[in-house]
Amino acid sequence: MYEIVLAAQAAAIAAAQPGNSWNAPHDATLHVLAQGFIDLKLCHGSIDEVLECESYKKFYMHRTGHWLGMDVHDVGDYKVGDDWRALQPGMALTVEPGCYIRPADDVPLDLWNIGIRIEDDVVITAQGNEVLTDAAPKTVAAIEELMRTS
Repeated sequence: MYEIVLAAQAAAIAAAQPGNSWNAPHDATLHVLAQGFIDLKLCHGSIDEVLECESYKKFYMHRTGHWLGMDVHDVGDYKVGDDWRALQPGMALTVEPGCYIRPADDVPLDLWNIGIRIEDDVVITAQGNEVLTDAAPKTVAAIEELMRTS
């Protein structure tokens, strides 16, 4: 499950580009998580069906990030009119997908009570983005190495 959330985060960071909509990282996250939930038999149907009926929300009920600035949840519009705001150089946001699995009859027992959220802080640049928290270990190998040496 951790690897699925990590892949969703990588897809979201890749989508956090100047000119892309505010919602692009969230859409990228949803596609990866939906496929992971299907693969683990937590959700059923195609990716499009899972996204349309929002069955993924049983395991991922929040958005992928928020503005980051002078305050943890900084102010700013996510939409201009009815359209998602375009990301521009200098904008800072969090990218924090997650997965939360509660015990249920239709959930495999070995997945019960798993909760994962991986967060990074990202600044949009003219060339793409800069992950401000890039030095934090996120891969399984990097985390295990840190735990061995700490």
